[in-house]
Order: sequence, then C-alpha cells, then structure tokens
Amino acid sequence: MAKPTYILGIESSCDDTSAAVIANGKMLSNVVATQKIHEQYGGVVPELASRAHQQNIVPVVHQALVQANIEKKDLSAIAFTSGPGLMGSLLVGTSFAKSLAMGLNIPLIDVHHMRAHILAHFIDVEGQKPPEFPFIALTISGGHTQLVLVHDYFDMELLGETIDDAVGECFDKSGKILGLPYPGGPLFDKLAQQGNPKAFPFPKPKVGPYEFSFSGLKTAVLYFVQKNTAQNPNFIEENIKDICASVQFTIVDYIMDKIKNAVRDTGVNRVAIGGGVSANSSIRQAMVDAKTDLGWDTFIPPFQFCTDNAGMIAMVGQLKYERENFAGYELHAKARMPFTRPAEI
Repeated sequence: MAKPTYILGIESSCDDTSAAVIANGKMLSNVVATQKIHEQYGGVVPELASRAHQQNIVPVVHQALVQANIEKKDLSAIAFTSGPGLMGSLLVGTSFAKSLAMGLNIPLIDVHHMRAHILAHFIDVEGQKPPEFPFIALTISGGHTQLVLVHDYFDMELLGETIDDAVGECFDKSGKILGLPYPGGPLFDKLAQQGNPKAFPFPKPKVGPYEFSFSGLKTAVLYFVQKNTAQNPNFIEENIKDICASVQFTIVDYIMDKIKNAVRDTGVNRVAIGGGVSANSSIRQAMVDAKTDLGWDTFIPPFQFCTDNAGMIAMVGQLKYERENFAGYELHAKARMPFTRPAEI
C-alpha cells in the first residue's frame, strides 16, 4: 500500500493564522487562530497583524500536526500563501514555510490566495460533490470581489472584479456607520434576517456587466443615516434591523445580477461561491434559490472553508504536488498578484 501524501498548508495573508494537513484530498486538520486585537481599531492594523502571526504560527502548526496525528517527518510537502495579502503577514508565513521545508528537505509549494478559495470546493467533504469544469466562481471577501470562469484547476479566466471596494468592506463599513462592532459582517447578517429587506431602497451601482463597485453604496448608506438621524436621533436604534436587511438585499441582488450576466454570456450554469462573505446567509440562500428557480448547479462551501483557512491552501498544495509543480527558495511573497491567464496557482 502506497504511503499517504501529507501536505501541510499555511495561510497568513491577513489577520488569521492557519495551518492544515491534507492527505489524498481528505482534510485531517484545519486550525485557525483569529486575531482579536483589531476589534478595538475597527479594522485590521497590518503591523499588529504581522506581530500576531509571529506569535501564533508555531502553536498553530503544532496543533495541526497533533490533530492530524502525524509528525513533521511524515510531511510530503509544505504549501503556503505567497499572495495576495498584507505584506508583513505574508512574510511570516512565507519565511516559516521556507525554513521548515528546508529543514525537512521536502518540496515547497506556493499558492495564490484567491485561486485557493475557488479550489476549496475540491476538498473531500462527505455529502458534497465538487463542480465539474467549466464553472463560474464568485470569490467574495473583505479584500476581494471577483467573478471567474474556471476552465481547469490551472486555467482560470478573470471575467470581472470590483473597481473600488470589496463587498466585505462594504458590509463592515456600513456596519461601522450603524455603530456595529468590527467585523460588522456577521452581526449585520444576523440583524438583517430579522428585518424587512424592502423597507428602504438603496441604489445598485452601474458599472460593466461583470464588474463590481461598492464605494457608492457605502456612501449612500452614510448619507441615508446622516439625513434620517438629523430628523430623528433614535433612527438607527429604531430601524437597524430594517436598514441591515435593506442594505443586504441590495448587495445580494446586485451580486446575483452579475452572476446572471456571466451565466447568460458564457452558457455555463455551474456556479460556485467562495471567500469569507460566502458565509453570508442571504447569499447562500440566493444560491439555493437559483438552483431551483434558474436551474443552476450551485456549489456552496462548508463554513470552515469560507473564511481564510489553510485547508484550501493544502488542497492546492496537493494538486500542485501531484504535478511536481514546486517553488524555489528564491520565491518572494507579493502583496498584489494579478489574476492573469494562464497563470500558476
């Protein structure tokens, strides 16, 4: 019987330190350490994030190995996020991965963070099937909003992306305007479920068929709140559920418009979502509804693979390991990585 291939994945692109072990597509561990320090600042502070990564990375990797019930010597390769992301945070994961791979004399594998969100769908999860190629992928997070036509594991075509803010930032900043704690997205979603989505109309930005824009919507929320609180100081408190529901309805409806454009123009009706905002209940429900109402074949990842996690990094690591697609020690992390085609993942 062949020895299992154990891939250690390391993710440190923003404010979550994560390590995971995958064996032949099966996730054995996926440990995430979330940094709470940023809550008091209302957003991620890059310098604090990189320092926290330095504190967390050793215990997180250790815990991932313990949960997987293996030792360092059992590892076949180490995969790590090389970008895009916060430079200081990326450097911590990159340096650690290089050092460990060199010490163990095993291959090093670099992974594109956003492509990993898409390929998280191929992690072996009981009861879930991966999408067939080609499929349309929507990656939505605090830092990115992208619509991608996925031809193969290694062949992805960017159809469109945000021209300004990402959808996750729109949720967080709108939440901040309403006085919600950071990160605002999860609480925003919870309040929205209790409100009337048609209570207050908000404009949908007008850009290209596959492009996104959220800065105008964010500004519209600000002006809306300023105008109404000037007339009634208790307006937010009295209407917060309806405000959240209305803003969320606008965002989700806008996102679905873009996916519909892509499905119509490409003829591909297999649609997968990924990224932290794919945990949003309304977006997930819209995908479920699209399966019934529009006949799409939709794919929604388990919650643990939505937000930044090393499981998706390890998954890509396995795909590249099978093709002997390794990185050299001269490779550098990059804060910005254009989504070009063809490109390495």
